[in-house]
Amino acid sequence: MSLKLVYPSLALLLWIFVVLVIMFLRRKAAFDSKQVRMADVAVSNERYPEPARLAAANFSNQFETPLVFFALIMLAMEVGATNYIMAALAWAYVATRVVHTLVHVGSNDMRIRATVFAIGVAVLFCMWGGVVLAVL
Repeated sequence: MSLKLVYPSLALLLWIFVVLVIMFLRRKAAFDSKQVRMADVAVSNERYPEPARLAAANFSNQFETPLVFFALIMLAMEVGATNYIMAALAWAYVATRVVHTLVHVGSNDMRIRATVFAIGVAVLFCMWGGVVLAVL
């Protein structure tokens, strides 16, 4: 087994926990400042202030294309597509997720966020191609 792909996977998992902490802290701040009460958010997150909603949206995003990433990592390891190019692509994808989060919970500039997201998807497509080439 090659660890080259395990490290970026662990890094992305850690980042997901970081986003969870950001979401928790922003929600806690909303309660502490009395911007929301438990009853306000018992059914829907819409009453949270925008910073808490952005963090929650980003946390949800961590279960969208990252699932494709983790599937590709497992497939790559199974078929032996664990070269340095695949590792570099995996790290590049992790970097796009970090930048995406920083933009999403920061300025939330949609032009930057969409561009970073598109780059991440392109990286995933390249990883998919690496797996396909290893199978052929």
